[in-house]
Amino acid sequence: MSALGFLHPLLALLLAPLLPGVIHRTKSFFAGRAGPPLLQGYSDLLKLARKGAVYSRTTTWVFRLGPVVGLGAVATGLLFLPMGSIAAVVSFPGDFVALVALLALARFVTILAALDTGSSFEGMGASREAAFAALAEPALLLCLAAASREAGQASLTGIAAGMSGSVWVQGAPALLLVAAALLAVLLAENARIPVDDPNTHLELTMIHEVMVLDHGGPDLGLVHYASALKLWVVGAVLLDVVLPIHTGHAALDAAVLLAGLLVVALVVGIIESSIARLRLIQVPQFLVGAGAFAALALALAMR
Repeated sequence: MSALGFLHPLLALLLAPLLPGVIHRTKSFFAGRAGPPLLQGYSDLLKLARKGAVYSRTTTWVFRLGPVVGLGAVATGLLFLPMGSIAAVVSFPGDFVALVALLALARFVTILAALDTGSSFEGMGASREAAFAALAEPALLLCLAAASREAGQASLTGIAAGMSGSVWVQGAPALLLVAAALLAVLLAENARIPVDDPNTHLELTMIHEVMVLDHGGPDLGLVHYASALKLWVVGAVLLDVVLPIHTGHAALDAAVLLAGLLVVALVVGIIESSIARLRLIQVPQFLVGAGAFAALALALAMR
């Protein structure tokens, strides 16, 4: 472990709120609107941090702990992510399982906090989140297992280092399936269209956003910040497979990573501007399709 390994987590903590800003500006461009400033996410976080929090009498310490643990779990996941040729702070065989577990923990505490409110709407969103997570998380694990097999490495740092042009040439069918499945998982994990709409205000169709209706002030700021970090984490995992560039220079690796994540945010914005949200009964079909892609990729990688 070297000090340079902390560069990626620091970049993520500082720049993650940029990604939702790129998505919003992209959607505004396609809608013919000026849209919010690119740095609006930072302004919103500062505004929420200055506000006070109001808690229902029906909530307990579980509700207050949810945003803190959720942010901590996602931030801890950053320690497992390499940056180009720079190894992650924490790396061991099978560490991608720990990363998926941390993302699951963040979701779990968010669901617990929603249930702690006693609200029927938040309970409805929590049940949907749990049901869809049961399909998205296996797909993510299968994607990482297939990428591990193709790269011949069992850690996220090894996968990023092992992904080269020659590996892509030899395992293109499997890796293309992995990339497609990871993009679908990214949309599902981050509550984006076509799985969910983070900007909707209709409770009957909301999934993630309905779970945080009772959060306000600094707690809501932690939730939004954790969401931005989660988008960074899953996007970085996607880039480790799709963009195998290792310059050997920390500054260039950081620039490539940031450019790649901005492109991922741009693609998400284009997707959200081009297609409509799926009906709730179609979301499981979408996630099962991603899981089927990942399973087929693993079968091809093990051939």
